Amino acid sequence: MTIERWPETDRPRERLYFNGPTALADAELLALQLGSGRRGKDAVAVAREMLATYGSLAGLAGRDVSELAQRPGVGRAKAARLVAAFELTRRLRARTPGTRVALSSPRDVYEAFGPLMEDLGREVFRVALLDAKNGLLRDLIVSEGTLSASLVHPREVFKPAILDGAASVILLHNHPSGDPTPSREDIRLTRQLVECAHLLDLRVHDHVIVGRGRYTSLVERGII
Repeated sequence: MTIERWPETDRPRERLYFNGPTALADAELLALQLGSGRRGKDAVAVAREMLATYGSLAGLAGRDVSELAQRPGVGRAKAARLVAAFELTRRLRARTPGTRVALSSPRDVYEAFGPLMEDLGREVFRVALLDAKNGLLRDLIVSEGTLSASLVHPREVFKPAILDGAASVILLHNHPSGDPTPSREDIRLTRQLVECAHLLDLRVHDHVIVGRGRYTSLVERGII
């Protein structure tokens, strides 16, 4: 039976409208984003299958759009809708509109960027550009994929800082495993970038590795 043939009081859209979003289970909220199911299974059933496959909403949110598009009953349009919804959620959690973001400590950095990075299924390297008072000017993604010196080039890291007149930068990347313990490559790359920054009269304020629900600061570890 399709959702349209369910009793009105059981339909996710109607329940959300009359009772609010908190009345809906994860699968029902996900089904509203999907909009429809596939032959033999309604949208809620497809949503439950996805949650069972990936373990949780967080596990699902970390998947690439191309992977989700290959799932039965999803396809490219629904996958794009899901990934857009997850990214909007990350940005809302990470930013308060109209307020100045100060990154004066590793905890500040994690609170600002953790929601954007902790549930990603791939490594992403970002650089945050700061003013003289540790205020965030802007941030940008430098590399996506396995972290290595060949993928994270000093030119791509520091050129935006020079053009924007940043006083210092903060390096960030995530570990999809959820464990933020720095690897040998993390440490080697950090030291290489710090040396390059000195030559450019820039300061690397910190390198924060984002895990799931926790982080590691390479300044606190004494590596920078």
